Amino acid sequence: MNYIEIYCRNILSEQLREIVIARLAEIDFESFAEAENGVYAYISEKEFSEKNISDEIEKIAGDLKIGFTKKIIIDKNWNALWESNYEPVIIAGKCSIRAPFHSQDKNIKYDIVIEPKMSFGTAHHETTAMMIELLLNEDLKGKNILDMGCGTGVLAILCSKLGAEEITAIDNNEWAYKNSIENIKRNNITNIHVFFGDSSLLQNKSFDKIVANINRNVLLQDLPVYSKSLKNKGILLISGFYKKDLPALKATAEKNNLRFIKYTSKNNWAAACFIR
Repeated sequence: MNYIEIYCRNILSEQLREIVIARLAEIDFESFAEAENGVYAYISEKEFSEKNISDEIEKIAGDLKIGFTKKIIIDKNWNALWESNYEPVIIAGKCSIRAPFHSQDKNIKYDIVIEPKMSFGTAHHETTAMMIELLLNEDLKGKNILDMGCGTGVLAILCSKLGAEEITAIDNNEWAYKNSIENIKRNNITNIHVFFGDSSLLQNKSFDKIVANINRNVLLQDLPVYSKSLKNKGILLISGFYKKDLPALKATAEKNNLRFIKYTSKNNWAAACFIR
């Protein structure tokens, strides 16, 4: 499956970059990378609509000279693209997320090797980094975990390394689904089961903990399902949303028997923890 990369240029402020990312996410763009003066965004070729992008940019731009360029990212060429600018990430001095061509840091306790392709989840983005930090402070030993919207599989892999007994990983993007399977094998993990689909797969299933790094709209829609799928005293960790969205998520969570515990934020992105 091919993807389209667009580069929105002349976006000089962090606030405007956040607005552009949020608006493009609403029209099914899946992955983003911020540049000094712009934003890179990626969408599957079959979902791409130049008119939709032009309309969104026009709404945002006003008197600003925001424009965009596009190019096709062919499946076989993706590795060369991300290898040119992908750097390893170390979270809390405990967890390293690196590419296969990076050497291992022997001083890091949890070493995860990720070949991201087009999938979301390399820990470069604030939301993934915050989820990793939250997981590092959770007791996962012997627990049954769900990673919803697993992307590269990085959170599921970390859960396994933290002692989880069994992990279910789900994504509705075919590229992410296949990428998770590849990365799980690359890290020699055997207790993660990956499924292609959405929250409809959760019927009659229950978990000790659920992690969901998706986006605001999907989280609001699926919080009732997550609550039903959590065991009593089960923990829900969510991210993929802005700090300003937290009140709406808290309100929906509380309506579904989920009690807010804490949140953390980085660069206006947020992650939150709830208990059932």
